[in-house]
Amino acid sequence: MLEIFNEVSQACSKVATERYSTSFSSSIRLLHKDLRGSIFNIYGFVRFADEIVDTFHGHDKEVLLQEFREATYQAIERKISLNPILNSFQLTVNEYKIDHQLIEAFLHSMELDLGKKKYDRAGYEEYIYGSAEVVGLMCLNVFCEGNKEECERLKPAARSLGAAFQKVNFLRDLKADYEGLDRVYFPGCDFSNFTMADKTMIEADIQQDFDDAYIGIVHLPLKARFGVYVAYKYYLSLFKKIKKVQPQKILDQRIRIPDHGKIFILAKAGIRSQLNLL
Repeated sequence: MLEIFNEVSQACSKVATERYSTSFSSSIRLLHKDLRGSIFNIYGFVRFADEIVDTFHGHDKEVLLQEFREATYQAIERKISLNPILNSFQLTVNEYKIDHQLIEAFLHSMELDLGKKKYDRAGYEEYIYGSAEVVGLMCLNVFCEGNKEECERLKPAARSLGAAFQKVNFLRDLKADYEGLDRVYFPGCDFSNFTMADKTMIEADIQQDFDDAYIGIVHLPLKARFGVYVAYKYYLSLFKKIKKVQPQKILDQRIRIPDHGKIFILAKAGIRSQLNLL
């Protein structure tokens, strides 16, 4: 039965999310049950594309990504795919009529990771939009459940939240990106001589994204608000921890929030939600 196949496909996206990101999977479980499956479907798609360009060393990444792109659009057009990750993604794309331009922008940023190693300001903003902001916009389509007017109103905040998450990831993963993949995303930075001035400038930009994102989070539909708020608080806590670290230490280790810290963030967010203080 097709229904069983679709359920199995979506279960694959859920497993992929849980294995690759405990933080995101935990936040997704805090969304209303009506929304969870579709957000898992989006994350599974995004994660697999990212894996192609980041970890499939020894394979022809360009060919794999092109095949993934073709299979993605074929799945959306046919409304089915034997690739369970793509089948679950097409279910969400077609149900919520997600703009194909968002998908194309995302895949374009993944293509940039195949070759581009350094970015100027324009290239950096293009990459952030495609790799992160559009993911926020895809999720927003789900959160608003077809309410196009509400979705349009919340777009700027969704983009800011996606950008904030991605930029924090860049800071957290500086060592892996710079030393392991020879990538420098932040424009104008020399990571062989990463200064406090460089770090402070980057942090000011990220803080603005967090501030702009919060304005939208408090206006999200109730089904989505708490889960998104917890993800926001987790990343904001990670960002605050990174801000306390000296530039060289970021290049020496990967900063993270321990499990007990995540539990505290969740408990505190729950109290604020119950008191209607979000």
